[in-house]
Amino acid sequence: MSDLLSIGSSGLRAYRNALASVSDNVANSNTAGYSRRKIELTESPVSSGTSLLYRPQATFGGVETGAITRAWDQFKAADARLAGSDHGAASSRLTWVQRVETALDDGDSGVGAKMTAVFNAADQLSADPNGDFARRNFLSSIDLAAGAFRQTADDMTQVADGIESEALAGTDLVNANLQTLARLNVQIRKAGEGTATYAQVADERDRLLDEIAGKVGIDVTMDNAGAVRITLSGSNGKVLLEDARAGQLGVQRAVDGRLGFLVSNSSGASTFTPTTGAFAGLQDASEQLAGRRQELDGIATDFATLLNTWSAQGLDKNAAAGVPLLSVTAGASSMQALLTDPDLVPAGDATNADFGNLLSLSTVRNSSGIENRWVSLVANQGQATASAKTNSDVTSARKDIAFSARDAVSGVDLDVEAADLLRYQQAYSACARIIQVARDTMQDIFNIF
Repeated sequence: MSDLLSIGSSGLRAYRNALASVSDNVANSNTAGYSRRKIELTESPVSSGTSLLYRPQATFGGVETGAITRAWDQFKAADARLAGSDHGAASSRLTWVQRVETALDDGDSGVGAKMTAVFNAADQLSADPNGDFARRNFLSSIDLAAGAFRQTADDMTQVADGIESEALAGTDLVNANLQTLARLNVQIRKAGEGTATYAQVADERDRLLDEIAGKVGIDVTMDNAGAVRITLSGSNGKVLLEDARAGQLGVQRAVDGRLGFLVSNSSGASTFTPTTGAFAGLQDASEQLAGRRQELDGIATDFATLLNTWSAQGLDKNAAAGVPLLSVTAGASSMQALLTDPDLVPAGDATNADFGNLLSLSTVRNSSGIENRWVSLVANQGQATASAKTNSDVTSARKDIAFSARDAVSGVDLDVEAADLLRYQQAYSACARIIQVARDTMQDIFNIF
């Protein structure tokens, strides 16, 4: 009778734990980083021997609760981290090259349209070289072109600032996660595999690894206890985390806006080039942006040189040599229109004092190809953006496949959990019935006496 009670009570305890495990799975089915729990139920040790009548007998101890296991595949998890790193690089690159494309405004208020407006205003002035309105319109078009150059340069500076800010925020996140992982390495060794605490700590560990991998490419190794060692991918094994010692990442920015990354650990500080992850995308975008800014500064300088050279060859209303029209001291951001007096517009030359110099401007315009250079700059950026968009789409699909494969192992299937819930409920009820039968039997025996 006592064996019957023992079997029933052990079943109640075991299936209560199993029901709790199912409840946790259902409650966390949409929780990011949660891995499905499974509780192992095993038969209690069986004792056997001979009875007083020398007959063999066996005593069954019921059911026991074994380890709590996580549904997890380390290889699929590593593949998902790699796919996440690749998509992080592509997505970050796409975001910022699109912003560079937006900064290179090719609309009516952009640099290209305003340079064309200067030459168009010169054509209109040639039809009325002595008209005050036409002269003022020509000077206004030069001022607007200078403003367009300054605005574009400022917009690209803001993009560079945004790239740096995102990089700094990303390194802060990675550094905080590394510190947390250092503490988790200690906790996971203390928890012991197969416990609920171990499963919880392991979930948090893997979630943080995913976050870090999204920012920078990493290689992860685990010891037998589940503690992780992290090194930077493609950096000759520079260590980010080992045992409870966490490294630190940093950002440095060059004058032209190009980004570099630093890693500091027990071996000292050194630079590294991220191969995947958002940091790789940010670095690529910063280098591309620096190139575009250099091209813009070149166009601004050559445009100012073209107009100033043309002005020096002409004569104003007073038959004096033309003065500089534009000033560029430090790239496109410094471009300024210098002339405000319409009488000083160098419309004429020695051959034709009224509009001779205006006729030569169209020749200078075509030979310099200054507008075509702007068109080429915008077109190249458009091609870079289209390429980044394609790469982002490809890596996104790859990431979805890798994450789906991992989730197929570790994710919670509510249909399966519902079936387990019914099964464990019935088993729990059966164990309760065993205890009830044992109680009724014992009461009947007492009633006999």
